[in-house]
Amino acid sequence: MSFHAIVLAAGRGTRMNSALPKVLHTVGGRPMLDHVLGLAQSSGAQCHVVLGHGAEVVQRWLRQREGAMPQTVVQAEQLGTAHAVQQALPGIPDEAPVLVLYGDVPLIPAQTLAALVESARDGLTLVTVKLPNPTGYGRILRSFGRVFGIVEENDASTQQKAINEINTGLLAAPAGSLKRWIAQVRNDNAKGEFYLTDIVALAVAEGIEVKTVEASDAEAVEGVNDRLQLARAERLFQRRQAEALMRSGVQLADPTRFDLRGELNVGQDVFIDVGVVIEGVVTLGDRVRIGPYSVLRNVSLGAGSEVLSHSVLEGLIAGTACRIGPFSRVRPESVFDDQVHIGNFVEVKKGRLGRATKAGHLAYVGDAKVGADVNISAGVITCNYDGANKHETVIGDGAFIGSDSQLVAPVSIGDGAFIAAGSTITQTAPADQLSICRARGQKTVPGWKRPTKK
Repeated sequence: MSFHAIVLAAGRGTRMNSALPKVLHTVGGRPMLDHVLGLAQSSGAQCHVVLGHGAEVVQRWLRQREGAMPQTVVQAEQLGTAHAVQQALPGIPDEAPVLVLYGDVPLIPAQTLAALVESARDGLTLVTVKLPNPTGYGRILRSFGRVFGIVEENDASTQQKAINEINTGLLAAPAGSLKRWIAQVRNDNAKGEFYLTDIVALAVAEGIEVKTVEASDAEAVEGVNDRLQLARAERLFQRRQAEALMRSGVQLADPTRFDLRGELNVGQDVFIDVGVVIEGVVTLGDRVRIGPYSVLRNVSLGAGSEVLSHSVLEGLIAGTACRIGPFSRVRPESVFDDQVHIGNFVEVKKGRLGRATKAGHLAYVGDAKVGADVNISAGVITCNYDGANKHETVIGDGAFIGSDSQLVAPVSIGDGAFIAAGSTITQTAPADQLSICRARGQKTVPGWKRPTKK
């Protein structure tokens, strides 16, 4: 029988001090709710999300999210966790096992969830954890080792507050049992809310043994309620990613100063320096080196390539033995052949650069198809934008573009052509010839009209 997961995501998150719904704040570049749904769905659960504050914003995000669309229900009034779970239960068959998860607990260990799923088919199972300082959490009440209840911090006695085993809120039970117990929950407590934790005493009263799964990692089951806790969750997530990468053979200069916000695929002997941010899907071939404080987003680098410090690469596919940076920027739809070199303060946008082509410094190559063994000197610009439309520059193999030249697209530079420094090229430059165009004086063109979009 399939099982269901109810994900509570209705809270306002006032301590975040943000207009964004709390569950959409990100950990590792993904909304917290995405982490929870991803883990639950990969485990085979049919998911139900209980929304409240910012429901329209969360629903919009859910429609755009990759993966199966969960069922959603809105908790119009936030009357407590039992009331929230109750909103989703009518759509779940009584015999179906149910997990209760939280949209602000994004890093549940897979083994903890697996243990909860294993126990979900009968009775009631809670996920607990022992904390050196349990202040603020509901305490697990036991008698001769058996759970008989949970008491919230605001309702706990001094003796109960000394208990260090706390309730994480994660639980599993059959849907029919949850419906029966929640119908009996009352709100006669300090906050006047319907607590889901009250079902424990109700289950015990029916003679049902309450089982527990102890989480091995207390940090991983901590809810995120403010920016400090969000930052702790981020570092926990990044520590997990860094450890997995290092076990696979990647050398990280400092695993505490590394951020993976997507998917990283690596070959052998890859080195990543401090402050590097990886986003989207990034593939690094054998012996690739990434210099400090660089950002790579949806990038593929061939074996032996090197990115020097403070470079920003997005949407690049590069061959082997390329050298990029420092302080280079590559924008989407760029493709480099083997042994391409771009240096400091060079920007490439939608550029196809042939084998062993070089742009050492201070150049802009946009909307350009560049052949092999081309030298692009300092100050060169492909003038691809006329104020309304983009145009392509084509540069043949072996061409030399002298310093401070402008290539006004659409324009072609032939194979082996030599463009003299300081030239503004507006017409085809013949192959194997010197082209020079330097202004002799300023002139104004009467009647000129600004281009319009096609």
